[in-house]
Amino acid sequence: MRTVIFDLDGTLADTSGDLIAAANVCFRGLGLGDLLDPVADAATALRGGRAMLTLGFSRVDGFAQADVDQQYPVLLTAYASDIDTHTVLYPGAMDAVELLKRDGYAVGIATNKPEALAETLMQSLGVRGHFGSLIGADTLPVRKPDPAHHFEAVRRAGGDPKRSLLVGDTATDRDTSRNAGVPSVLVTFGPGRDDVLALDPEATIDSFAELSGVVAHLIG
Repeated sequence: MRTVIFDLDGTLADTSGDLIAAANVCFRGLGLGDLLDPVADAATALRGGRAMLTLGFSRVDGFAQADVDQQYPVLLTAYASDIDTHTVLYPGAMDAVELLKRDGYAVGIATNKPEALAETLMQSLGVRGHFGSLIGADTLPVRKPDPAHHFEAVRRAGGDPKRSLLVGDTATDRDTSRNAGVPSVLVTFGPGRDDVLALDPEATIDSFAELSGVVAHLIG
């Protein structure tokens, strides 16, 4: 079965506001105030918790990698307790998913967000049941860009890895698809459009309305 696997953060949903809020909980706990801005730092938020902590600590003196490691569990706890205050699905995301399913594609999710948090968020957004699989950062011993992460998401969705592609928004997604030997479609409507275009994926989309046609062209 032909299969489309989606990244979550920055692809299906804009999670940056809640992620940055969680990171700022860490910084406030250390007496540093809010070191990250929900607008200016949105692109970093979509690269994950450690990237946010690293950026924040780079703006003050006296902090190093050990502080990132120490604060990461604090960030996860803060995020889990307030995961969907600002998060929204991107316009047209679920319409595109449903159109793919009607056209005979299996759909799933491969995210480097911890699985339990991804499950919680998708349930909270009311869309978990629309996807045949969800593979998180800790579901397997490996994570993106290891191709096994993508392959397992395809298999659990009931699809054929050889007839699949990955929809994402970062170099990690592009590298995952290349390592798996499948096409990537990167979205350009999140922060950092020029950076996405420079990654040279097989295709880009400016809105989810374009996805069905692009998928049909790439994998039939």
